[in-house]
Parts: sequence; C-alpha cells; structure tokens
Amino acid sequence: MSDPKNDRSRSKLVLDGVPPKRFFLVRLLKLACVLALSGATAAALAVVTAYYIFSDGLPAIPKVDEYAPPIVTEVYTDDAVLAGEFYNERRKVVPYERIPKRLVQAFIASEDSSFFDHQGVDVLGTARAVSKTVMSKLHLRAGGVQGGSTLTQQTAKAVLISAEGYKEATAKTPKRKIREAILAFRLEQALTKEEILYLYLNNVFLGHHSYGVQSAAENYYRKDVRDLTLGEMTLIAGLPQAPSRYSPFLRPEAARRRRSYVLGRMLVEGMISKAEHDAANAEPVKVYPVEDVFHEFAPYFTEQVRKDVVDRYGNPVLLKEGLKVFTTMDSERQRAAQDAVMDGLLSVDKRQGYRGPVQQLAGETERRAFIEKARKAMGKEELVDGRLYVGVVTALDDDGKGADVQVGPYQGRLPLLGMRWARKVNPEGYYPAMMITSVKKALSVGDVIVVRHVTKKDLTDDKEQWDKKLAEDIPEEGAKLFRLEQTPEAQSALVSIDPHRQYLSAMVGGYDFDDNEFNRAFQACRQPGSSFKPFVYSAALETLNWTEATVIVDSPIVEHDPDNKVSWKPENYSEAFVGDVLLRTALVNSMNIPAVKTFAAVGVKPMAEWAKKLGMTTPMNMDFSAALGSSCVYPWDLANVYSTFNRYGRKKPTYFIRKVEDRYGRTLEDHTAFDDPWAPLQDRVAAGYARLFEPGEQVMSPETGFILTHLLRGVVLQGTGGPAQRLGKPAAGKTGTTNDSFDAWFSGFTRDLVTVAWVGYDLNPHPLGRYETGGRAALPIWLAYMKRALEGRPQSEFYPWQSMDLVRLNIDKKTGKVAPLGSKNSEIMFFKKGTEPKEEVPDKNQVGVDQFMMGAQ
Repeated sequence: MSDPKNDRSRSKLVLDGVPPKRFFLVRLLKLACVLALSGATAAALAVVTAYYIFSDGLPAIPKVDEYAPPIVTEVYTDDAVLAGEFYNERRKVVPYERIPKRLVQAFIASEDSSFFDHQGVDVLGTARAVSKTVMSKLHLRAGGVQGGSTLTQQTAKAVLISAEGYKEATAKTPKRKIREAILAFRLEQALTKEEILYLYLNNVFLGHHSYGVQSAAENYYRKDVRDLTLGEMTLIAGLPQAPSRYSPFLRPEAARRRRSYVLGRMLVEGMISKAEHDAANAEPVKVYPVEDVFHEFAPYFTEQVRKDVVDRYGNPVLLKEGLKVFTTMDSERQRAAQDAVMDGLLSVDKRQGYRGPVQQLAGETERRAFIEKARKAMGKEELVDGRLYVGVVTALDDDGKGADVQVGPYQGRLPLLGMRWARKVNPEGYYPAMMITSVKKALSVGDVIVVRHVTKKDLTDDKEQWDKKLAEDIPEEGAKLFRLEQTPEAQSALVSIDPHRQYLSAMVGGYDFDDNEFNRAFQACRQPGSSFKPFVYSAALETLNWTEATVIVDSPIVEHDPDNKVSWKPENYSEAFVGDVLLRTALVNSMNIPAVKTFAAVGVKPMAEWAKKLGMTTPMNMDFSAALGSSCVYPWDLANVYSTFNRYGRKKPTYFIRKVEDRYGRTLEDHTAFDDPWAPLQDRVAAGYARLFEPGEQVMSPETGFILTHLLRGVVLQGTGGPAQRLGKPAAGKTGTTNDSFDAWFSGFTRDLVTVAWVGYDLNPHPLGRYETGGRAALPIWLAYMKRALEGRPQSEFYPWQSMDLVRLNIDKKTGKVAPLGSKNSEIMFFKKGTEPKEEVPDKNQVGVDQFMMGAQ
C-alpha cells in the first residue's frame, strides 16, 4: 500500500464531481451498523439524519482541471510593461508543481500537521466547535465557533464562499460547521491530497489583497513564489490564522514571532534541520510596500482601458475572470508624454504668476513646531536633486537677493534667480518684462512653500529668467540650493497616435490623476481655435475645387445674427487687413478673415456634415464663428482627424487595446498591426491579414489629403508652427488659440506619429495670458514629447503617391499665377490636375513684340 504522503498517482485524474449520495449512504450505513453494534443506535441515527439534513444543496466539488476562481486582470503596454491590475481578490493561480515543497510543508506544519493522515475532518475539533457555538447561543458560555478546521475544511469553506457568498459561508452557526465538515469529507473522497493543497494554496487569504501564495510572494517580497527563502515562506505560512494581527507591514514583531512558531513546528516535524531553522529565524522581517502600478505608471491611459473593457465585457468579467489586456501604449513614449506635460505645465504656470504660499506660520512657536515635525518625517533622508520638498522661509536678505529655507533638518538657499517668475498673477502682463527684482515682493518669513532641490545650473528652467549678474554670487558647490515651485493651476492633455498601425501610442489626461481623475484627453470638450481651420480649407479643396493659389480677400466683414439680434465682426490676430491673399498664405499665417470667408463659401450645413465625416463626434455651431474653432472638440477626436490628414484622407479607427485574452489564453479580440515589433509573429500575421479587410473610408481624395498636408507643412516651415522645426524632422501641423487665450493647442505630425497637445484651465477662472498662444503654451509640450518619442527614428518628408494625379507648379505668392522658376516671392504648390492656374506672371526681363518693333524703328 502506498504512503499517502508520497502517493501522487491520482493527482492528474480528471474528476467528474461529487460521488452519488448512495456512495456516502453506504459508508454512513456501515458507520451506523458499527455504532449500533456498540450500542450507540441513537448516535448512528443522528449521523445519518444530520447528513441528509445538512448536505442538501451543498455545491459540487470543483474539478481540478476546471478550477477557475476569481483572478486578477492584468493590463500591459504593447512592449510588455505591467500598467495596471484589476480585481476583487488579487489571486494568481499557479500549478501545484510550481509551489516549493518547503512552502507546502510550512503550511502543513502550522495549520494541519496530520493533513496526510485524516479523512478531511477533525472530528473532535468540529464537535467541540459546534458545542461551544450551541452553548454560546444558549448564553451558557461566551465565545463563537472555535477551532476544528483542517486544511481540507478551510478549502471546503472557500468552496462554500464561492457558491453561497461570504456572509452565508462564514456564519457562526452549527449548521455552517456541519455543512463545511460534510463538504470536506466529500473533498477527501473526490480529490487527492495534492489536489486539495493545490486548491487551498491558491485560495487562502494572506492579507493585503493577497489570495494564494503567488500573490502573497509578489505583494510582500516582489518575487515569484519559487524564489522565496525559507524565512519568507514561513512568514507567509503563518498568516492564515490572522492576516491583520500578523501583518509584516503593520506588526513586524508579531509577524516575526509567528514566523518563529512556524519554523519551530517544522523543526519538530522533522521538515528542516536545526541549522536551517536558526538561519531562517535570524532573517530580518523585510517586506516591500505593495506596488500600485496603476497610479504609478500611466493612470489616465489605464483607466480609459478599464472603462472600455467594462463597457464591452462587463465589470464582473474584469474583476474576476483574469483577462490579459495588451494595450497599444508604448511605455517609453508614455513616460515622455507625462514628462512633457508636467514640465510644460510648470513653465506655463510660472508665466501666469505666483499664487502665494501653501501656508503662513506667523509665530515663532508655529515655525519651530513645523520644522521639528519635518525633521522627524525626513529622518536621515538626504536631499535628492530634482525632487520637490515643502519648506519654510526662515529669513530674507536685506537686499532681496535671496531667502533662507528650512527643509526638514536641512538649511538651504533660495536665490532670487530661482524665483524671478514669482510676480502676482496678471493675465494681461507680458511675462519677461514683469519678473521680480527682490524676493521680498513674493515671500515673507514663515511662508510654507514648495521648492525643488537643484544645482546652480538648474536654478531656472526658463532661459528668459537667467541673469548672469545674479548668478555671480551663487556658489557652484557646497550650498544647498532650492528654486521656487507651485502646483500648476492650468491643465493639459496630450494624445499621440501611430496613424499607420492605428495605435494610441501615448495619452495623458491631466497634470495629476490622484488629484483629479477627469481625463481631459477624452472628456474635456474645448474650443480648438485655429486648429479647426484645416477642416475648413480641406472642405474647400475637396468640394469647391479651391487650390493653394485661390485668392481670398482679407478685408473687414460683419456677420448679423437676426435671431439673437447681435452682430459679429471677426478680426485677425494682428488686427490688420492685407487685401488679396492666397489660400496657402491665409492658412500658413492663421488669418481669421479668409477662414471665415472660406467657411461661408462652403456653407454652414455642408461644413457641419464635413466635420462629422472627418470624425468629429461633437456638434458644430451652426454659425460662421465655427470657422475660427468656436465649437468644442475632444482632443481624442482632433488627434484622430489629424491622423486622417496624415493618411492623405483615409479615415480609420484608432485602437488603444491591441489584444484581449481570457484566463486560458484564448484570444477575445485582436487589433495587432502587421509590423508591430513587440507582438508575437502569429498575432502579426493573423491580425495583419484581418486588416486587409478593413481598408477604412477615403473621406477626401488622396490628392486633397496630400495638398492639405503640404499646406500644414508650410505652417511649420513658414508660419505660426515655426518652433516645431526644432524637432529636426519633417513635421506638419497647426497652432490653435481661442479668444482671450482660454485654450492653446498644437496639432502636428511627422510621417509616423500624430500628436495633439492642449493647455487650458478646467473652469476658465481667467485666461492663460495675453501672450499664451498655441505656439507658446502647447507647442513646447508637443516638441518635448516628439523629440523623445522619435529619438533615433528617421522621418521621411511628405511626398505624394505616384498614383496621384497632381500638377506641381511654381506660383507667385501675391497673384496666384504661374511664376518662372527662381523668381522672387514665389514657391512650389500642388494642384489637382485640371484645377491648376493657367495664367502666367509676365517676365519683367521679357521684351514684348510691340516694344521690339518700336525699338527697331
């Protein structure tokens, strides 16, 4: 007969559920006969009766090969970085073979040393627990259900919780204990010991959201269960009795004592040697905080993925079914996007002015108490360059050239050079001309302020603030230097799309998700300003056969609204009018009057239909102000439309979820691009083939799409998007600034990446500032992101396809007529064949026939 401790011959059996009742009845009748022969007839009848009464409705024994408890759903970036987890119970199921033998022994030693010898139930312990419960109910003695739980009974309880709910399955009643015992007995008949251990070790609650040993290994030690030391195993094995009481986070000394108990039990049972016991007992209790990858990595992106999964699959599936969700996010681009938004908002916010200290500690006693509290909080922690700290101003220089700031135990200097931006908020003021000349204009002793620990060269992040004279007296080394910071009041959104793979590569919905979960990339409907003008000109190019050389009169107009009895008189940003201009000149220089006149030529209703066709999901205002971007749009929608421009007029969906698998690895959906370098080959082949049957919609002719891109390329080379040239790669795009600078945009793209950046206030308490245009506020964010996102990745120039029916001509920029190559004030423009100008600009050097004849006379 094989040893039950070593017999694993049944561990791979495919089980068919609960044995029939008559199987148990036979056993019970045998037991009844034995009891009757021994004179215990009443006991025999009680056993049979109890079985039938309490076993009714018990859940089926789980089939081991179909075991599917609630497990964690994991969200990954396209390049396989974990971005988030969602669960009710953080459980990761691992095969029994992957669980270390020593860890199994640790649980057996501490929880159920006779596990391999009993039939699933500690009869005496269960009877004692039931009797104590009955006595408690009769108020004859205090206490509830106690003791009597083998590992098999604990597994039975987990099955009951799964089937009946936590409240019912953990009720402190005799009925529950008896039903648990019956189910444990059935488990022992249906499963091997190893299979019961497999179920138990993947189910047991081990504190801090950890269900099962793999989850506990990750939560406490950031390790795979196979890599745990003996000390770590025994600490985990000591947790089931009271996870909170023995929590190594909350009560490390109690956890150490419990670990010693488990090690002692293992030594007594002969599972470990004395040397192993002593070595493990000497290990320090060192655990790590549970990683919150959701909040720490890309919360706005991951939350958008969560919402989408819930909408399409349901919340129970997300929280229980262990999906693997592979997003389209590129982790490096996502980090670059978050850094660009943070740095850009800090710069914009400083140009708005200083809103004052976090707090004012007027009295000396208050300041001392604050400093002492900060000292204790920091302990021996060293100051780190670039990190933000909260400090208190302890002294101001008489000449206003600096201030002393106390940060925890450290005294440091805040030179004027590190806070010249700190003027009072004034949206009408021109920032560089209003920088302060003394720290006394912004600070007082006792001010609690936010500072960044920096070196001298980083005292300012704005070249306009640097002053050589102020820098002369600041030491290069030795002194602890700070610069003044404040939490930005303005917000930003960034959406970046790979237009050819149709991937959302990066997305940021605001400055701080923990402060405000509102995702401005998907939820903030903002006026796009001049970013909408390409919509207008593309409609004219496509539906009216206008061209780059179409002449538009830039002259004053007044629009009357008879319904509201108001008149609207649009003006250019420069407030000047220049007369006849070419369509190209009007768009490149973002002129308002030509855009309104083009809008009028297309028509209000056709423009609304055109905007919808391009991909806008928000309604367009049905008046001429829409030409200048008065209708609100979502940054997500705007980025998708510019992706259509990038693809020369072909509209396709953008995905932020690449692939979804269920817990068994079966594919539920797949949007993988054929050239995705991170995706497995089989995904690329299958999904790439499927993409052949999803060509998208050509919403404008490819010729119109290319001409529009050529115009937007001119915005960067010659117009308001000029700073984008610092990318060092061919780029096209459009700035956008609304009235009073409440919204600032830059929507631009290279051949392989489309990015939209927005800056503004959530509730518009005041304008960003008179000079905060899209080119000044949003374009730097776009540029900082694109530099990192495209680092080492060459981008080609925008060329027309060979199949396009285009004519390339040199055009006079004033008249729109064909000009000789090399002539002044002309440039290359593209035309759909049949729309090109025929008239030529006269060559001043050419002598006419009449003049020749007169000269001959």
